[in-house]
Amino acid sequence: MDQKSKSESSQIKSRKRVSDHGEVFTNPREVNAMLDLVKDETENIYSRFLEPACGDGNFLCEILRRKLSVCASKVKSGAYSQLDYEKDAVISVSSIYGIEILQDNVLQCRDRLLELFYAEYKKIYGSKVKPECIDGVKFLLSKNIIWGDALSYRLVSDPTQWIIISEWSPLAAGKINRRDYEFSYLVRENSNAMPGLFSDEPLKAYPPVYFLNLSDAYEKD
Repeated sequence: MDQKSKSESSQIKSRKRVSDHGEVFTNPREVNAMLDLVKDETENIYSRFLEPACGDGNFLCEILRRKLSVCASKVKSGAYSQLDYEKDAVISVSSIYGIEILQDNVLQCRDRLLELFYAEYKKIYGSKVKPECIDGVKFLLSKNIIWGDALSYRLVSDPTQWIIISEWSPLAAGKINRRDYEFSYLVRENSNAMPGLFSDEPLKAYPPVYFLNLSDAYEKD
């Protein structure tokens, strides 16, 4: 297989998927070149990214890798304790959103992001990895990587339901605040959204939760 054929094979899963859904994946070189245009933001753990057709996560994985690298560098410099790293690493995950119309891509994207998080976390702390931290990240990914149609603003699994985006905001003492909004607020030209990423009219607001208790706090959500 020549170099061009290898490149093409890494960008598509099947020609039928290209025909039916226009699915073509972006190569790592292009992913990095595009993200370098907003390099400072990709290295800011608080900067939010939403990809409305995220595929299996090429862009989102690279964004998370960059954010976690910033967290790891602070550990190496002696500026972070393990708890500091875990808190900011969880915040990094909470800042990444994806919407994808194909269910298999959604599941793969969640798995890739979780595997990346676990690998980077274990690389630093080995056997000291906390299961509750991994569970919290798994929960965040279940909410932030959404099986939906970004053009209709609706869930694929139930087209009568709007896509809901959860905003996760860090508070003092390691707590995280959650507020849920309709995705349509972010993109409709005629929406009542205020300037900025989210409308100031949440569908639901939740009590603050300690970042290591996210999974247990929202177990029935």
